[in-house]
Amino acid sequence: GKVECEFNTISEHLRELAYLNKGLEIYIKDERKDDEKTFYFEGGITGFVRHLNRNRVVRHRRPIYISKMVDSTVVEAALQYNDGFSESTFSFANCVNTVDGGTHLTGFRSALTRVLNDYARKNKLLKEDEPNLIGDDVREGLTAIISVKLAVPQFEGQTKAKLGNPEVKSQVESVVGDGLSLYLEEHPDEAKRI
Repeated sequence: GKVECEFNTISEHLRELAYLNKGLEIYIKDERKDDEKTFYFEGGITGFVRHLNRNRVVRHRRPIYISKMVDSTVVEAALQYNDGFSESTFSFANCVNTVDGGTHLTGFRSALTRVLNDYARKNKLLKEDEPNLIGDDVREGLTAIISVKLAVPQFEGQTKAKLGNPEVKSQVESVVGDGLSLYLEEHPDEAKRI
């Protein structure tokens, strides 16, 4: 039998791939109805975050972008806060959408919570007798993409949609922790809006 592919489904997947691979140009043509698209994003995952926030009011103009290689793992994160209450965080490992999260997402989230608490305490945004912010607090209105590229990914779960590499948690945590701390120090106005 013939396999009918949905042009929009495939083109959305290719758009995602173009975002995840900065500078890669992807062209798709549907010869059944003469439809074609080209995806190319110089900004990579920063553009992805902008795309996700395109209909939202953002709290700081530019997404925060963090990228570093640790051992043989490439860690990339882009995040931007909007004035909404929900979180839109997507995680990828070797361009696979890890819908069930995994060690990279855990590392990202713990770095985010730790850094924002440290910053809030240091800058007296949290009073001494106030409790620390919890994960739900720091993820309110957050749009983020976390992407790792590694030599031997271990996918877990029945759907293989969860990254299991234990070393990735600390790699992501240190890269995002350092990058975000530096950003907040260098951009005090944006930091206060976050």
